[in-house]
Amino acid sequence: MDEDLKKLLGKTANAIRQLSMEAVQKANSGHPGLPLGCAELGAFLYGSLLRHNPKNPKWLNRDRLVLSAGHGSMWLYSCLYLSGFKVSLEEIKHFRQLHSITPGHPEYGMTEGVEATTGPLGQGVGNAVGMALGLKMLAERFNREDFELFNSKVYCLAGDGCMMEGISSEASSFAGHLQLDNLILIYDSNHICLDGPTSECFTENTKARYRAYGWDVYELDGYDFDRMESLFGELKKKQDRPVFIELRTVIGKGSPHKAGTSKAHGSPLGSEEVVLTKDALGLPKEEFYVPQAVLSYFEQRLEKDEGCEREWNELFRRWAAAYPELAEEFKQMKEKHLPDHLEETLNQVEIKSPIAGRAASQIVLNALAKHMPQLIGGSADLSVSDLTMMKEYPILTANHFGGRNIKYGVREFAMGTITNGLSLTGMFTPFCGTFLTFSDYMRNSIRLACLSHYQVIYQFTHDSIFLGEDGPTHQPVEHLAALRAIPNLHLIRPADSHEVRMAWIAALRYHGPTAIILSRQNLPDLAQTKVPYEKGMALGAYIVKKEKGAPDFTLFATGSELSLALEAAERLEKIGKQVRVVSFPCWQLFEKQSSAYKESVVGGNLGVRVAIEAATDFGWHKYIGQDGIAICMEGFGHSAPAADLAQEFGFTVDAIVERLLADE
Repeated sequence: MDEDLKKLLGKTANAIRQLSMEAVQKANSGHPGLPLGCAELGAFLYGSLLRHNPKNPKWLNRDRLVLSAGHGSMWLYSCLYLSGFKVSLEEIKHFRQLHSITPGHPEYGMTEGVEATTGPLGQGVGNAVGMALGLKMLAERFNREDFELFNSKVYCLAGDGCMMEGISSEASSFAGHLQLDNLILIYDSNHICLDGPTSECFTENTKARYRAYGWDVYELDGYDFDRMESLFGELKKKQDRPVFIELRTVIGKGSPHKAGTSKAHGSPLGSEEVVLTKDALGLPKEEFYVPQAVLSYFEQRLEKDEGCEREWNELFRRWAAAYPELAEEFKQMKEKHLPDHLEETLNQVEIKSPIAGRAASQIVLNALAKHMPQLIGGSADLSVSDLTMMKEYPILTANHFGGRNIKYGVREFAMGTITNGLSLTGMFTPFCGTFLTFSDYMRNSIRLACLSHYQVIYQFTHDSIFLGEDGPTHQPVEHLAALRAIPNLHLIRPADSHEVRMAWIAALRYHGPTAIILSRQNLPDLAQTKVPYEKGMALGAYIVKKEKGAPDFTLFATGSELSLALEAAERLEKIGKQVRVVSFPCWQLFEKQSSAYKESVVGGNLGVRVAIEAATDFGWHKYIGQDGIAICMEGFGHSAPAADLAQEFGFTVDAIVERLLADE
């Protein structure tokens, strides 16, 4: 490496150290260890290696840097500030403060240059795999001879905790299987975790593990700029598979009394130690000081970064002129265009009744795939059962990234994080599927999708005890309530094929995550649900049977229990009772309606309020009141045929009517 550049990057590294430790100290909260230990890496990545444009952080062919070890966020914020992203010095000084754009762990959409919301360790590894996969898919779709639109790389910085969390194993195994040659995982190996030395809890041969996954593996001194330049330079010229780099560093490097110890990990150094560290590093006493030479260098680099995008834009212009049909597909994907007359199109799709929710959803999914090139997805080894396969399109393989069906294997958590990463490419609407009970494996990835409003769609099938003989290990009971509890998640449990159609419309229109909850067993189509989207599903809950006089009972139901509620209502009316029935497929959409509409559905004197759902009653009393009747599950299910379970747990017309009349 040129000596002048090496000196400049050394000054940049120390600027990263000073900004980071002082911001953590000012906040009296944070993790100084990683920023101090990985400062040279940050200086090299942002000062020399990454091809991006801080003035346009969404440039599609940019290199991406994902900080999986999100606790080291001040490292990232310092790098973003120096590079010219919209992270000011004032925001650095407001690290971890209310309404700042420098929160304790990076959040996508809040801070320009943050590629993914990270914090729970290891999730960034999965996100990076998803991004790399998405870029490989885009390259296969759109690259042509002499027009290499997509050739960027995804870099991910992970720590010991990321390596210990199982998600890194799932995601890395999958990346090795697909031989993702645009992914580089950098492991900050400093032998220290929050609780002490890793020798007390983590002694595996991580490099051997990654070789077993099918990755190329390297070691790198975290303070050797010459070796960084040569290694990453070689990888830019030629990379055949995912790369794992064990970066040997010293946590808290520069701190006289805390470097190399867990004391540098998760707590401020302390004001006295900050002064001593600055003295040891030869830094000025002025707080938040950045040498003018560093600022000038990054200003010049910014011009180069903008030039890279201008060159790409010109390439894109010539490509679009040469391939107008591809350019139109590109535009459709970029704009997430929905089919014209979407509702009319789906209503024309033939679906024969009775039919399982999962089967109806597959028919809808296959119809949508013809009109939506951005729609991609897959399943955790269950596509033949959760019915997520798009039949007219191939399976994605290491030799064919043009496929639109992804086989994730039995890796639910990785599937969730990879799906998030695919969404973050900005060009896809990804979905993924598994049984509802296994959503527990995915929960942390679902939560981050909700936090950051990623548009992803979950097809969760086998939605209740009525999946039958597989028994209570597979029968979800608490899962509807657990997922409904996550802010920003639209959970939709459709009652028949018409509501399935409308559920997909809702999911495609929502700029956030949606879970569509589907039955294994066949369900009858209901005449009462065949209403326009805006008068039914869009409202979250709607009246499917109106009472003629003051109601004696109001029955709220979702999914397979809606037909049961309608049958019970018919039986009750034969003995002179007035009954209202409400289909309640999506609580979250209902809560977004006007007060007047909500009052018209669930307000006033509704007689005895009854919730009918083959799941725990948690949450239902908001709508039925403390005196309402919850015909729900009070424990786990059993292994038995669905009809026997219905009898056992009171989900029959006779049992419901008897229960209501007894409590009247």
